[in-house]
Amino acid sequence: MSDGATARGSATEREEARKIAEGLEHLSGFGNEHSSEAVPGALPVGRNSPQRAPLGLYAEQLSGSAFTEPRAVNRRSWLYRIRPSAAHPAFTRTGNGVLRSAPFTQTVPDPNRLRWNPLPDPAEGTDFLAGLWTLGGNGDVTQRTGMAVHLYHANASMRRVFSDADGELLIVPERGGLLLRTEFGLLHLEPGHIALIPRGVRFRVELLDETARGYVCENYGAPFQLPDLGPIGANGLANARDFRAPVAAYEDVEGPVEVVNKYCGNLWTATYDHSPLDVVAWHGNHVPYAYDLRRFNVMGTISYDHPDPSIFTVLTSPSDTPGLAGVDFVVFAPRWLVGEDTFRPPYFHRNVMSEYMGLIEGAYDAKTAGEGGFVPGGGSLHTMMSAHGPDRETFDRASAAELKPQKIDDGLAFMFETRWPVSLTPQAARAEHLQQGYDDVWQGLERHFRPLH
Repeated sequence: MSDGATARGSATEREEARKIAEGLEHLSGFGNEHSSEAVPGALPVGRNSPQRAPLGLYAEQLSGSAFTEPRAVNRRSWLYRIRPSAAHPAFTRTGNGVLRSAPFTQTVPDPNRLRWNPLPDPAEGTDFLAGLWTLGGNGDVTQRTGMAVHLYHANASMRRVFSDADGELLIVPERGGLLLRTEFGLLHLEPGHIALIPRGVRFRVELLDETARGYVCENYGAPFQLPDLGPIGANGLANARDFRAPVAAYEDVEGPVEVVNKYCGNLWTATYDHSPLDVVAWHGNHVPYAYDLRRFNVMGTISYDHPDPSIFTVLTSPSDTPGLAGVDFVVFAPRWLVGEDTFRPPYFHRNVMSEYMGLIEGAYDAKTAGEGGFVPGGGSLHTMMSAHGPDRETFDRASAAELKPQKIDDGLAFMFETRWPVSLTPQAARAEHLQQGYDDVWQGLERHFRPLH
């Protein structure tokens, strides 16, 4: 059916959007060949591009991969829409605001450990796109390599429509519910959920609460996929069936609609005479998804030692080197700790990968929470080979703890882990909410060495 809605910001409209969000149906399964139609008979049978598409629609393919990539990684969807995507005027450059893209060359790469408080509140009328604030990243958008770390803060729903030609967007809400209206249909997100918007897919973000805040990983490289399970076997970690794809829902809206396209690091805008979210039916595997992180099936030790954090990988973007990800998305979900004679928080280490960590709710078991600590909406960056681990307070507590079974269920943290150093934007390097003296959390780690002889 047509939802026909426009995005505004009143309490009544937020309430209506929440009713829609909470009543949504969805399709299940990551990477499936899905199909959906909002009007019976809109989806062709037995062919993709008939001479005359049903119901007077236009048939159009959206390719997320090269035509000849192997079947296992080939991404494409067929869309049956009221007007073809080609029916639009020329795009013109518009301001990028606080959104930046790779290559990040305006600052010298910094080996120091860094931590930020949450973003300050945005100016009135800031929507999701205007509220995207870039912390840093790596690679090059023109070469489709690397990634960027963004944060968002918003207090208004989008009236415009956005698409990203540079990469796919992994959205991680920390505060406030979201209704995503995409070309494929609608998705509902709350803190603790994630959404994956493929490269080039148009969408609009509507707020379900007065404000919204969270994190975004822009992946320029190979599309995210579920990691191989190896010796784990056939089941575990993020189960494919728990990913939700939208059912077809379209806007049949005549009138001016601003469409913003991110292309090679810059924003371009055009005013359409119709909504581009007009897909009545579709089939394929290049589709948006939502996922509840609390459904992650955590694997861990039932004997001793702390597994490497790779065991918590939800999604991975592979590189040309087996086992070396362009970017991994890792979640530290509720779990039991039962290791015997084991220091249970994450261990001290240095890593060839770079780690940006965010906190969705509660506390993280390796860092002290509270004012001046690691708090929801904040983030830390431990770039390539920077030494990190539990702070002094956590070390002292964990070293003396009684090792009985312990349930970790008072926090939800995540990590964007990438193969290359993360270079900061100037705005992140000079931000007022950058914590000063982060290194101090490791001060006071005393010498305990006692030679036997």
